[in-house]
Amino acid sequence: MQENVGSFDKVIRIIAGIVLIDLGILKLLPYGTVIAIFGAFILLTGIMVFCMLYVPLGISTRK
Repeated sequence: MQENVGSFDKVIRIIAGIVLIDLGILKLLPYGTVIAIFGAFILLTGIMVFCMLYVPLGISTRK
């Protein structure tokens, strides 16, 4: 598993993941559970510095 998420991308993913999880848990948006799960996915990709969706697309934000 090769790292393919850069530093800036990592920070944005972690912040966005936390915000989406909070919004999902607090049910401030429709489909809160789905939003929280999506937020968890985004947060994990930021923490692991690897996005499985980038692989088939050949994308890497890591320099």
